[in-house]
Amino acid sequence: MTGPDPGPGPALVGIVLVSHSASVAESVAELARGLAAGGPVAPLAAAGGTASGELGTSAERILAAAGEVDRGAGVVLLADLGSSVLTVKALLAESELPPGSILADAPFLEGAVAALVTASTGAPAPAVAAAAAEAYTYRKT
Repeated sequence: MTGPDPGPGPALVGIVLVSHSASVAESVAELARGLAAGGPVAPLAAAGGTASGELGTSAERILAAAGEVDRGAGVVLLADLGSSVLTVKALLAESELPPGSILADAPFLEGAVAALVTASTGAPAPAVAAAAAEAYTYRKT
């Protein structure tokens, strides 16, 4: 399987934001898209909450989001905490996510922005995950 057709131009790494809350994942995605605007923006999807609208983590939502953003260049996932992280790790261990998928060890908001900006430059998945992780070093004082 070669993955989805990347369309014109080079395939960009996709980003998935996994949160216990659909509104948190969608809000962080909206902010990241706004900050990354100005050129082509890498595919980004939010996978938050459960199918019934409750707080929680849904493997099905994560898989759907990963499929939505997969252009054949890899998918970087950022998870907020607890079961979101464990669910992504389980999906990676079971090879259920697209080839080249990486769970970034990164802060959720700052990491999402860094990952999306970096992915939008055409960087490969490991560089996108590294940029997200580097967000841990951003100092505010």
